[in-house]
Amino acid sequence: MSELKIAVVIYEPIGSDTSRVYRGLKTALEFKEAGDEVVVVFDGSGVESLAAISDPKHKMNPLAVALQDNILGACGFCVNSHGVSDPIETGGWPLLTDYKGEASTRNLVVQGYQILSF
Repeated sequence: MSELKIAVVIYEPIGSDTSRVYRGLKTALEFKEAGDEVVVVFDGSGVESLAAISDPKHKMNPLAVALQDNILGACGFCVNSHGVSDPIETGGWPLLTDYKGEASTRNLVVQGYQILSF
């Protein structure tokens, strides 16, 4: 495994820009396939994207499946505020609440991850 540590953070709602969500997931997959340490976090409106691609019928679901071990989860606060608790829970994705109920970008930086946002 290389020394690269990459965190792909997806903020984009899938209904707004499908290509941006796709690009974020494919970027994470590229790093994974190269043997780099990569994690994916869904934050802000991006939690809607994780909810959508969790559906096995969604065209991007195979990417979610391929990255299942790399997806840390979704911002707990955002999941509730965007009303996507059910699909996130059904998908088995963890809620990230490490900073006052929200996902922490700082923790990723402290752990040595370079942040790429989509």
